[in-house]
Amino acid sequence: MKYNQNFCEKYRAGCFADVKGQGITISRLNAFIKRFPLRKAIILHGATGTGKTSLAYALASEMKAEILELNASDLRNRAMLEAVLKPAIEQQSLFSKNKVILVDEVDGINADRGGLPELIALIEKTNFPIIITANNIWSQKFNLLRQKCELVELKGVHYETILEILSSIAIKEAIETEADLLRSIAIKCKGDIRAAINDLQTLAFKAKAEQGDIGERNKEESIFDMMRAVFKSRATPELLSVYENTDMPIDDIFLWIEENIPREYEGKNNGKELAKAFNALSLADVFRGRIHRQQHWRFLVYQNAFLSAGIAAAKKNARNDFTKYSKPTRILKIWLSNHKNAKRKEILARYAHATHCSKKRARKEFSVLKLFITKNEGIKKELKLSEDEVMFLERKW
Repeated sequence: MKYNQNFCEKYRAGCFADVKGQGITISRLNAFIKRFPLRKAIILHGATGTGKTSLAYALASEMKAEILELNASDLRNRAMLEAVLKPAIEQQSLFSKNKVILVDEVDGINADRGGLPELIALIEKTNFPIIITANNIWSQKFNLLRQKCELVELKGVHYETILEILSSIAIKEAIETEADLLRSIAIKCKGDIRAAINDLQTLAFKAKAEQGDIGERNKEESIFDMMRAVFKSRATPELLSVYENTDMPIDDIFLWIEENIPREYEGKNNGKELAKAFNALSLADVFRGRIHRQQHWRFLVYQNAFLSAGIAAAKKNARNDFTKYSKPTRILKIWLSNHKNAKRKEILARYAHATHCSKKRARKEFSVLKLFITKNEGIKKELKLSEDEVMFLERKW
């Protein structure tokens, strides 16, 4: 079965009955609509994956209203807000009597270039309810915005509710897996429904024997979550700490990011996004090299900035589509290379010891040495070469 459509979009709640684990928030939204226009905007804030955007769409469905979604990262200054949002809040809907304005991820609005003051002014003029979503609304720059809006915080969803959602999707998509594995995903996603559903979709691509890999998100974030954060989100200050909660070595993270950049950015915006992403990765690698050579750990902040926010900034917009990420092939190549070099070093060390020459000289003459070593049974015995080592020497290079 093919799973080309993002499960998060495919199974987004269509009404309040479809929303799980956010009963208090639904009550607050209903009360907000009844009181409108006493309060013209409401802010849904909380961690990613708790259903903020889905609740806005469910509300529009309940109202039989048209929804106009605006991503705040695209409305970074006063001119753009004036051109896009102002007509939306003043004009009657063409297709229905009601309209809901969704300003998604308000964290992306630039306070220094007039974006927030203009948004606040437009809230006062709106003829339609405005739903605003944010991960963190407690920054000082949002002081005035908070005063103009009702605030509702969304908590992480209980794992049993997430398990119910995952089980329902697995049945609909005919995904064969163990119940314990679904429970493991539900527990370890830490209340993030989106992360759990994305893990389930990744699970759908794996053979049953490989599915145990999905449940290995212990206290640290999985590399798949980190890549989704970097590749799908916009560049934010919070993204700078994306790699802090993992025990994975930074060199392995570089390999994972390098392997999957083309899967996320190739062909986007005429290849410009791909080029920018690889440029950010190369700059991160420059600082990694300086840290290794000079032990200047102050460069760590620059390395992590380019490896996270730098790569995220390569794309024009945040994304909700699904991308299948893969393990880096270079890890296998590096392992094979190291394995091959280890065998060669061991054979050359024995040869150097037996002939009383330096290892350096033996290494330089390896291409010639391996020819007469393989032709001479006496040398093989003296060097105590195993059958595997003999086959290694006889292999064509």
